[in-house]
Amino acid sequence: MKTKFHIKDLDLFFKEEKVLKQINFEIPANKILGIIGPSGSGKTTFLRALNRMNDLEDGTRIEGNILLDEEDIYKPDYDVVALRKKVGMVFAMPVPLPMSIYENVVYGVRLSGVNDSKLLDELVEKSLTASYLWDEVKDRLKTSGMRLSGGQQQRLCLARVLAMEPEVILLDEPCSGLDPISTAKIEDALTVLKKDYTIILVTNNTKQAARVADNTAFFLMGELIEIGSTGQIFTTPNRIETNDYITGRFG
Repeated sequence: MKTKFHIKDLDLFFKEEKVLKQINFEIPANKILGIIGPSGSGKTTFLRALNRMNDLEDGTRIEGNILLDEEDIYKPDYDVVALRKKVGMVFAMPVPLPMSIYENVVYGVRLSGVNDSKLLDELVEKSLTASYLWDEVKDRLKTSGMRLSGGQQQRLCLARVLAMEPEVILLDEPCSGLDPISTAKIEDALTVLKKDYTIILVTNNTKQAARVADNTAFFLMGELIEIGSTGQIFTTPNRIETNDYITGRFG
């Protein structure tokens, strides 16, 4: 099984506070990794470390290594713009741009210099289909993306990431404010997408991780407590902290 990310002895600091502590594990390609844990456990910080989004905050520094396809993404000459095209991210709150559905999808592609209308048309249909949104919006692509429902907006944001043709998709609680029907559509999309992408899903919903993740990692107070197949983590966890969290004793 191919390894997509290899995390070695990772410590991450915000100013003097150590937020992540000695994280070591590998993330296989073309699988869904679910990351669970209570608020403040370092899940989102870890996710943002994978495409260097934490760099945007002053006073952030890391020790250790994060290898993507065996290349260290924190080495001084690594191309961060190229990294963020390769490792796309969907945030907890959907952030559609104040423009049409069509232009939302192709926004990043246009910025990278692509303006061929036939190519863009194909990309829009492919990306919206993959995010389970095409059938709902194909007749109103010129409508503002701001007029979609919350669940549709989140799938639009996923389509915008897919249009950039990344290799990895990071999702930070993408269903936190969504109704069950919208949540199910996003989960269905992720299950299909993993054949072409490596997917890393931070979720506060343990049942969601149990439904869609191939492997699950449990974080607590900045440490990786346990990682394993989702079936093993949810039925026979090795650590009492993991068991206490997934059975609702804390969190």
